[in-house]
Amino acid sequence: MKCRHCASEMMHPFVDLGTAPPSNSYVKAKDLARPELWYPLVIRVCAECKLVQTEDFASRETFFSEDYAYFSSFSSSWLAHAKSYVAEMADRFALNSQSHVVEIAANDGYLLQFVKERGISCLGVEPTASTAAAAREKGIEIVEDFFGVALADKLVAQGHAADLTAANNVLAHVPDINDFVSGFARLLKPQGVATFEFPHLMNMMAQSQFDTAYHEHYSYLSLLAVDRIFSANGLTVFDVETTPWHGGSLRVFACRTDTQAHARTARVDEMLRREMDAGLGEVGTYAGFQAQANKVRDDFLDFVIDCNRQGLTIAAYGAAAKGNTLLNFAGIKAGQIAFVVDKNPAKQGMFLPGSRVPIVSEQDLKTHKPDRVVILPWNLTEEIKQQLSYISDWGGKFVTVVPSLTVHP
Repeated sequence: MKCRHCASEMMHPFVDLGTAPPSNSYVKAKDLARPELWYPLVIRVCAECKLVQTEDFASRETFFSEDYAYFSSFSSSWLAHAKSYVAEMADRFALNSQSHVVEIAANDGYLLQFVKERGISCLGVEPTASTAAAAREKGIEIVEDFFGVALADKLVAQGHAADLTAANNVLAHVPDINDFVSGFARLLKPQGVATFEFPHLMNMMAQSQFDTAYHEHYSYLSLLAVDRIFSANGLTVFDVETTPWHGGSLRVFACRTDTQAHARTARVDEMLRREMDAGLGEVGTYAGFQAQANKVRDDFLDFVIDCNRQGLTIAAYGAAAKGNTLLNFAGIKAGQIAFVVDKNPAKQGMFLPGSRVPIVSEQDLKTHKPDRVVILPWNLTEEIKQQLSYISDWGGKFVTVVPSLTVHP
């Protein structure tokens, strides 16, 4: 395999999670008797540019299909984050009714609805039909396509050059990262700003967050790698912030390199120093991650087997992609975990890929009263514990698996 950014063939192991079906390819009841497609889930690091990346085994259309089931608006805390982001950006960059905002990977309109509320012109780009339709129901204009240079040039020609572009949790999802980033350099106005939010590789490694690896995630990003990729594709990083989302994320601010409209802050160099101090500039640092993943897997499997032997019933909450990575790496099957609850009606009545655990509504939790509830989207643990606090009424306890197995009192 060659590096997706620099084409180097000096690729070193990071983590091998065996094989798994695509994490968001939920199984319909009518398809339970049919086989699923499983692909190797192997992650490597480039010795040259330090981009950590999934080995490619299928096209992006395989993973981002028309019935893609991830809808951002089902998390109230994420909606609050989006609303806060819009307010901060409008204030910092003086966005008004004359400005134009474009969001790449607009999903179901979770963010642009707040831009629209402020009377700011906006456009969303979203390739998955299911979420694009949900955004249009909110009155948001959506271009249903994958983003890159070709689409950026088309949008500019149509009058959609942007004062601000937002790209939350999408930079990791693109197979051709050079074309994707170059598209922003084309789409921005001379003074424009592009922001990107993505889970921080440094936290992934420190907190054993191997379950954030799945086929739809082509890249696992450090500022060290992003700074190099952006510089090679017409963008300059001028600021960076940390956020607590998805186990610890970075929000990177970039502008066009040809205009250099925004001065680089000291926070960029400070974060780069932190990453170098953590060893992200050395290939050897990445070699220990496999053992971390194996330990989390083994501890979780031991816990499930022990509960099953004791007659304790286990359910899960959140049919999240990261949960599917965990369950399939651990080899968990339906029966070992009775069901998984999810708020999204589009997932209810379906089954998790690989494990075939049934996805149900919250009512099943109240009806069956499981002894243990495993929170699969651990990044939303506090929100979920508050939402489901009533499980203590029957002696139920919450369990999180990453970074280490914890049964919450």
